[in-house]
Amino acid sequence: MIVMHKKYIDQFKKNFNVSNYGLLWISFLKGLILGLIIYHFFIK
Repeated sequence: MIVMHKKYIDQFKKNFNVSNYGLLWISFLKGLILGLIIYHFFIK
């Protein structure tokens, strides 16, 4: 399963020409947005 996930990430990096650093930022922003949505609808 880990090998399959690594292939998908490598394919995403190749298709969108994103570096490892760019992937870190994408993951951070995705988590931040998801956290804010959960906070807004379930906690507030």
